[in-house]
Amino acid sequence: MAGVAVSTTINGDAVEYLCQPDETLLEVLRDRLGLTGAKEGCGTGDCGACSVIVDGRLVCSCLVLGAEAEGREVETIEGMAHGDQLHPLQQKFLEHAALQCGICTPGFLIAAKDLLAKNPSPTEEEIRFGLAGNLCRCTGYDKIVRAVQDAANVMKGA
Repeated sequence: MAGVAVSTTINGDAVEYLCQPDETLLEVLRDRLGLTGAKEGCGTGDCGACSVIVDGRLVCSCLVLGAEAEGREVETIEGMAHGDQLHPLQQKFLEHAALQCGICTPGFLIAAKDLLAKNPSPTEEEIRFGLAGNLCRCTGYDKIVRAVQDAANVMKGA
């Protein structure tokens, strides 16, 4: 099969790559570009571990073809921090011990970032609904919800 040439923006940087027509965006990010933050948990879009933001929309990168990123803006977990400065969500996940094994954490952080971009003052119910596409088998969800609530408060004050 011939490769597909793709020009896109990932975490604010112009990126070009070749991929196979049937290669997922998750495979491109991890295997071709070395951006291994997004994880493959299920490969069917059910767990949210591979969540990224494409053109301002939260998507499971295992369900998007790498070729579909042509001309789009992609945000991954690697783009959340600024150098050594963690994003408030990342800092609050640490402070609230809202992570254990780490497989789901990047997806939760991206989903929470997307949620807070659209709703800077979510209720607990709105947070739980906004993160419902992400599954965690280790921590439960209370610490994650508290971390998002705390980060929302910090981000409103910044």
